[in-house]
Amino acid sequence: MENDSLNAENAVVDSSVVNDASASDVSEVPMPSPEQLGISIVSGPQGGMPAITVGDTFEFPVTVSWSVQGSALLVVPTGSANAKGLTQVGMSQESARSVKDGAEVASITFTYKIVAEDTGSLNIPAMRFEIPTQVGRPIDLRSESVPVRVNEPFNPLPVAVGVVVALCVLLAGLWRVKRRAAARDAAVAKNAAENALRERMMVLKQRVNAADSREWLLELEGVCKEYVAGKFPELVGGNADSAASAVNLDNLVKDGKLEGWEALIEEFAHARYGGGKRDGFENRETWKAAMKLMGIEEDLP
Repeated sequence: MENDSLNAENAVVDSSVVNDASASDVSEVPMPSPEQLGISIVSGPQGGMPAITVGDTFEFPVTVSWSVQGSALLVVPTGSANAKGLTQVGMSQESARSVKDGAEVASITFTYKIVAEDTGSLNIPAMRFEIPTQVGRPIDLRSESVPVRVNEPFNPLPVAVGVVVALCVLLAGLWRVKRRAAARDAAVAKNAAENALRERMMVLKQRVNAADSREWLLELEGVCKEYVAGKFPELVGGNADSAASAVNLDNLVKDGKLEGWEALIEEFAHARYGGGKRDGFENRETWKAAMKLMGIEEDLP
C-alpha cells in the first residue's frame, strides 16, 4: 500500500476554495470526519484480551482501515500505550488490502508490545493517530480505551499446602476408622473369649459332684490360666492362645500380681502333687471362688 496524504478531492473540502482562500480562511474550513471519509479504527485482539500475568509482555493490535477508491493514506501514530502499570516496549506495523462487499479495502495494523508491570484492573489507553491532508490540518483518529486484567503469578505453595492438609485430614480419618474397627474387633473378641470361659465354667459346675476331684481341679486351673493370659497379657507376654499354656499361676501369686488367688492356687497345687477325694460341695465352693476372681457372672436360669 502506498502511504500518501489525504487527497482533497476525496474530502468534503473544495480544492478551489482552498486555493483562493487566505491562511486564516483555510483554518476555518470544516474538516471531514473519519466516518465521512470511510475510515474506521478497531483496537484489541479478536476474541478479547487473553489472560495476563504480571511481568508478561503481550501484543495489542490497533487497525485503521478505509475504502481505497484510488486513494492512499499516511497514518501516523502520535501516542503511546504507556499507562499506569503498563509500559510500551515496542511497536510494529503491517499493511494489507482486501475486498469486502465488492469494494477494495486497505488497512494498516499497528501492533504494540506492552509489559504488564502491576496487577489489578488496568486500562490500555486510547491510541491516537493523525492523517495529513492537503489543507494543512491533519485528521485525528482515536481508538477506544480497553480494560485489561493483570493477575498475580501462580504460586504453587498454597495449593501444595492445601493438598498436604487434605491428605493429613484423609489419613487422620482413615486412622480413626481403622482404630474404631480395631476397637470393635477387640470388643467382639473379648466378648467371645468371656463367653467361651463362661461356657466352660458352666460345664464344670455341672460336674462338681460326678467328676474326679483331681481331674476337675486341673480343668479349672486350665480355665484360670486362659483367663489370666487373656485378661493380663502384659503379665505373661504374647496373646491368649499362645500364652495360656505358659502361664505360671504360682509365680504370679508370689510376685503379688494376682491378689486374692492364694487359696485357689494352693488347691491347684494340691491336685497336681497329691490330690484326694473331695466332696461335691467343696468343688462348688472352689468353683464359686474362681468365678468371683475371674469376674464371671453366672447366667440367670
